[in-house]
Amino acid sequence: MATSLGARRAVVGFAATGLLAGAAALGTAGTASAAPPSTSTSTVSVKTADHHDRCDWKKGRWEKKWVKSHWEKRWHQEKTWHHGYWDHHWSYKWVHIPGHWDHVWEKGHWACRH
Repeated sequence: MATSLGARRAVVGFAATGLLAGAAALGTAGTASAAPPSTSTSTVSVKTADHHDRCDWKKGRWEKKWVKSHWEKRWHQEKTWHHGYWDHHWSYKWVHIPGHWDHVWEKGHWACRH
């Protein structure tokens, strides 16, 4: 079913009138917001899902930490002298490492206040 040319023109006219009225309303709202602020103050709070207002980014850094004493499997070379040459034998050997201070890299992280 085809609509008449007059009906289509009427629909387009009404749509254009609505758009112009909306643009005029936005224009007056823009001039009202450009006016100097009144004596009363208002605050606008925006809720964010990522909570960056309560969190701070801590950069990665070197930190001095105490390392407990422990046993460690280390690569060890044993040399034996034979007539005219050294015989090199490589193997693993368990070695006790006493407690000591060491510099450890701490990765960056988010520190959040609740």
